[in-house]
Amino acid sequence: MSYMKPTITVRLPEDLRSELEDISEAERKPLSDIVRDSIRRYVAIYQFRRLRGKVLPFAEAQGLLTDEDVFEALS
Repeated sequence: MSYMKPTITVRLPEDLRSELEDISEAERKPLSDIVRDSIRRYVAIYQFRRLRGKVLPFAEAQGLLTDEDVFEALS
């Protein structure tokens, strides 16, 4: 039995669609792959920022204010 993946319809301005089509052609990747990859990256960044927001107060309480502070603490 074949399972069809859900489809989402997205409306794009013509200039953005044209740019995506140019990228698709240049990279020889289907447009849908580029869109899926872009959404995956967006979701990963969103989740990272959300997690960072949750742990930031705890890190600041420990004096970890910069990336360098974290690096030094872990080294």
